[in-house]
Amino acid sequence: MPSPMPTITLPSSDVIPVLGQGTWHLAENRARRPSEIAALRHGLDAGMNLIDTAEMYADGDAEILVGEAIAGRREQVFLVSKVLPHHATRQGTARACEASLRRLGTDRLDLYLLHWRGPVPLAETVEAFMALQAGGLIRNWGVSNFDVGDMAELLSLPGGNEVQTDQVLYNLSRRAPEFELIPVCQELNIPIMAYSPIEQGRILGRPVLRDIAARRDASPVQIALAWVLRQEGVCAIPRASRPDHVDENRAALGVELDRDDLAALDAEFPPPLHPQPLEML
Repeated sequence: MPSPMPTITLPSSDVIPVLGQGTWHLAENRARRPSEIAALRHGLDAGMNLIDTAEMYADGDAEILVGEAIAGRREQVFLVSKVLPHHATRQGTARACEASLRRLGTDRLDLYLLHWRGPVPLAETVEAFMALQAGGLIRNWGVSNFDVGDMAELLSLPGGNEVQTDQVLYNLSRRAPEFELIPVCQELNIPIMAYSPIEQGRILGRPVLRDIAARRDASPVQIALAWVLRQEGVCAIPRASRPDHVDENRAALGVELDRDDLAALDAEFPPPLHPQPLEML
């Protein structure tokens, strides 16, 4: 039996696991489809019931794959998708949401995010989200790739304080959110959802990760994930394309990093000492 899954409570009082499942770059290769579906289902079995996707991923095919993976298990899933910025008008958001629901084979999303800032005024997108909530098509809404200034603008709008999360790029090599964004969101009780928490694997060959992993009887993946998850109010959505990858990610919850580990990681991946622009992939 896996250990109990730690959780985070959204401002709406909905509860999500600190470790979910991402789907960026899934559904891009038909040969991998059975393994990817098996991985998502295995993650649900392991308590990783937050599944994050987007209309952009694989031009909608990732949503179709998720829909197949969760068929018959929808009630177990906290389902997240995202609207592209150029769709985020009042009518465009509604059309995009309805298209996502069709691809996912469901009648509602648990969380709907604006993928990043675009040309549409934020006030119009917030109005669109609120209309979708009123219609029962989404339960919560949030944003992605919003920095401190973006969040301040959002919170100043009518209804903007209903934002539930900010999904951002955050990992050992992308630490800009630590300087200001994470502390601000912690103060406001708005969870941070970290995407690409292992930098899509690019950092895993660093000797410091290998050394700490060897001392902790863990893998570099688990060390990188444990580092992200050390922060209060932060959850992570790593992608896994095989069930064994899911198990590796899940086991990161059992890894505890000590002061020496964190100091070694800071030496290799220095924390920000001044405000830096939020990065995107």
